[in-house]
Parts: sequence; C-alpha cells; structure tokens
Amino acid sequence: MTQQPEGDAERAKRRYQRGLFDSVARLYEATRPGYPAELAEFVAATAGIGPGSPVLEVGCGTGQLTEALVPLGCALTAIDLGASMIEVARERVPGGGVTFQAVAFEDIGAGPGSFDLIISAAAFHWIDPEVRFRQAARLLRPGGWLAVTGCSEHYEEPLGSALDELWLARAADDGAWATRPADVTAISDSGLFEAPVRRMFTRRATYSAEDVIGVENTRATSLSWRQGVRDGFNAELRQLLGGRAVPLTLEAPVTMARAR
Repeated sequence: MTQQPEGDAERAKRRYQRGLFDSVARLYEATRPGYPAELAEFVAATAGIGPGSPVLEVGCGTGQLTEALVPLGCALTAIDLGASMIEVARERVPGGGVTFQAVAFEDIGAGPGSFDLIISAAAFHWIDPEVRFRQAARLLRPGGWLAVTGCSEHYEEPLGSALDELWLARAADDGAWATRPADVTAISDSGLFEAPVRRMFTRRATYSAEDVIGVENTRATSLSWRQGVRDGFNAELRQLLGGRAVPLTLEAPVTMARAR
C-alpha cells in the first residue's frame, strides 16, 4: 500500500499523539518489553557496525532498544521528543556509551553523512512523512543503513479476540491517526534506499494482569481517549483478565535498507 499524502487533520492528530507518550514514561518503562540482543546483533552484522561506528537511534523512548545497542560498542546518539522519556532512558542505561538528546528527528542538527546506521524502534512512523526518509538518507554516509523495528504483543485465545473487541467497541473515539503501509513498502516507495531486507525475532513471555493493563494504557490510541472512556476500557479489561497472568508471543520485525 502506497502512503497517501497526509491531510491537515491527520498531521495534527499524529503530532498531538506522538507527544502523549512522555506523560506515561514511567509506566512505559515498567510494562513495555525490551528488544532481544539477537536483534541488535543482526542489525550490526547487516550494517557492518562495530566499535566506534556512529549510530543514531530515533525515538529511543525509555531505552529498551538502547540497552541492547550499547554492548555493540558503537558511538551511539539516542534522541527522543520527550524529556521525561530521556530522563528514564538515562536511568536505564547509565554510564558512558550513549549521548542522549531530547530533540525531534526533524530538528536534529547533525550534518550530512554523520552516521553509519540510523535505527528506530516503534517510532519512525511518528516522524513527518515528507521528512522521515529524506532526512535519514541525508544523515547517512554513502552506503549507510536504515533499520526500522518495533514490538507487538500477541495474546493467546480467547484473550486476543476479546481484547480486540474492547478496542473495536471504542473505535469511533479518538483512535489511531492513520493506517500506514508496511515498513518494506514505505522504504521502497521512498526511492532513496536499496531493496530492504527483513527479519522477524519472536519470543515467548508471560505478563501479569497489571502488565497487560499497563501496556494497553501506553498506546497512542488509549492515551487519546477521554478519561471516562479509558476508565471503562480498563474496568472491562481488568474483569476479562481476572487477575491472571497470561502467556503471549512478542514479535519484533526489523526492516533494513542501505542508502543509495
């Protein structure tokens, strides 16, 4: 699916929603899963990243991916819109090895060809669409790599379908700002990168009931709801869970492409 031009209303909603995560930085840190070391190692091997390689992480949040990147020994700069997110990330990843900045990717002051790798986890789609790929291509050295990843939770049945129904029942409220194309399609359509490569990393996990509720309350859609809508959603979800821990599968796809 080719990305359609963004309308004024979509742009306003996206920019509003991407700023909401900073208000739940502590909950985000407590409940969102991290990223496996194998994912970071795959990215490094594909991009030829080693000790001292300049790397930019876009939308580092509270440092879930940052933590997996640090052992690579690269010269890592991690940026995020939210000052609270950056504060928590510094706590999660103490010591040297990372330069944190509270700045938007659209506004970063780095010069052309500054990085060997730009990587973004669950954040790249929040960047202005006319900027995200053009800015990435500008900041990468010739032959540098862009890596886009994220993590999604897949609950076992009947919880998975029941949770979907809770979301669908509130779909008419302020929800997701747009349906976006897959990363492979979006990168290819930009015309700025070579053919993408994709790899999926899958893990099994168990979440407590409170962890599930926490995760569902750190999504842009639920953060956009009026308080009464959110309270109703949480009450139904808590009843559905019944205090039980639940098994699930975590999927972290990563799509990579080299700048032309």
